[in-house]
Amino acid sequence: MTTLIPVLGDQLSFSLSALQGADPATSVVLMMEVAEETVYVRHHKRKIAFILSAMRHHATALRAAGWTVDYIGLEDPENSGSFTGEVTRAVARHGVTAIRVTEPGEWRVREAMAAWSAQLGLPVTILDDTRFVAPPGFFAGWAQGRKQLRMEYFYREMRRMTGLLMAGDAPMGGQWNYDAENRKPAEARLFIPRRRGTEPDAATQEVLTLVAARFADHPGQLEGFDLAVTREGALAEMARFMAEAMPQFGDYQDAMLTGEPLLWHSLLSPYLNVGLLDPLEVCRAAEAEYAAGRAPLNAVEGFIRQIIGWREYVRGIYWWAGPDYAKRNALGATRPLPDFYWTGQTEMRCLAEAIGQTLALGYAHHIQRLMITGNYALLAGVDPHDVHSWYLAVYLDAFEWVELPNTLGMSQFGDGGLLASKPYAASGAYVDRMSDYCGNCAYDVRQKTGPKACPMNALYWDFLARNRDQLGRNVRLAMAYRNWDRMAEDQQRALRASAAVHLTRLDAGDASG
Repeated sequence: MTTLIPVLGDQLSFSLSALQGADPATSVVLMMEVAEETVYVRHHKRKIAFILSAMRHHATALRAAGWTVDYIGLEDPENSGSFTGEVTRAVARHGVTAIRVTEPGEWRVREAMAAWSAQLGLPVTILDDTRFVAPPGFFAGWAQGRKQLRMEYFYREMRRMTGLLMAGDAPMGGQWNYDAENRKPAEARLFIPRRRGTEPDAATQEVLTLVAARFADHPGQLEGFDLAVTREGALAEMARFMAEAMPQFGDYQDAMLTGEPLLWHSLLSPYLNVGLLDPLEVCRAAEAEYAAGRAPLNAVEGFIRQIIGWREYVRGIYWWAGPDYAKRNALGATRPLPDFYWTGQTEMRCLAEAIGQTLALGYAHHIQRLMITGNYALLAGVDPHDVHSWYLAVYLDAFEWVELPNTLGMSQFGDGGLLASKPYAASGAYVDRMSDYCGNCAYDVRQKTGPKACPMNALYWDFLARNRDQLGRNVRLAMAYRNWDRMAEDQQRALRASAAVHLTRLDAGDASG
């Protein structure tokens, strides 16, 4: 009697439900590096290296804890290249009588798993992934009967359920949300903590060599790879963030500065999303910083909201909305993703900065993603499925359950408002207010039309005008449409003409942006 326990690359946790209650003496853990998962989108080299190295280190930790681990490397000549193929081979190799597995993070893999029992003639148990804060079924129960799904109200329920930052039944400080205090632009002269990173060990160096050779045509860089690839390393990264960056995180979490990819952000999301860190332990650590007087409430609340608010909310949306969610395109956007998203070569400084650091590090913080790369794609009418594929490919922390709702729903409004109450559309004025990008740009953010005007200025009004049928009744856009309607017709024509010139250049492949 042998039970096979497949463990995927984003399931690197000893608390994994498939391991709980299983007997190491009669079980084989199967870990698989499969080609299919590395190339179904062109994943960033650093993302592939991070996941493969973390998998290899986790296999070592499992063995040390007494588990039998059958590890299939990417370079294994017998490797079939798919999860189903490797599970099939392992069943024959080990005389498997049952399969026990934790639910994966995307519908595509979930549907493959659902077919294993019939294909292999074995009982297959697919268990809930319990590594999240919200228990199974919590989001569906909360969503039932609601006319609108809004993160803020879900977040409040999560606060009540966990007791995080609560004083009895009331939120600490008397407010649920301190977002209004977390929108300060940063200045280069301010002290910014410097992340030290983790030196690659011999096992990680082997992975880096493999990835450099096998995925040379994938985007991104491997130089300077310094990500933690073990739970111990991830815990050390968390401790450094709490001590050095958490106190200022809240004030400047929306800020952007040239040449400063991290500012006061944690870079903990990759570790959370592969299972090296537990979300509740991270939130408890943040709460402890407030309790000890080392970090202010606005910083700690804003950080915790990112985890038990947005992270849990988008996961709930992903599974609740179903596999067809990925096909939605409420605004009918069809323009292909511009080539400069893969090169960073554009005269628009904000995009060059955000894309450049993305290609270098596999990282950009949430405002760079939402209000720079996402905002431009939204304004330009880029197909949200192209945008989704790009985000899934280039970011270290991008797994479909978390990336798809954030991209298609929040960033591109492709779900028509299921996730977000309005499109996150903005002109160049927002970028100028929250960053120093505009001062180094070939375009003038103060000009609204013409060849030297910031393209986002005209694109913003053109976006509103061309989508009025879909967005005109949105109460959160009422003021914007009133401002548009107050404009003289010649001003409206000039804005739309300026946008048309830019989009024509874009369609012609003009890389300057």
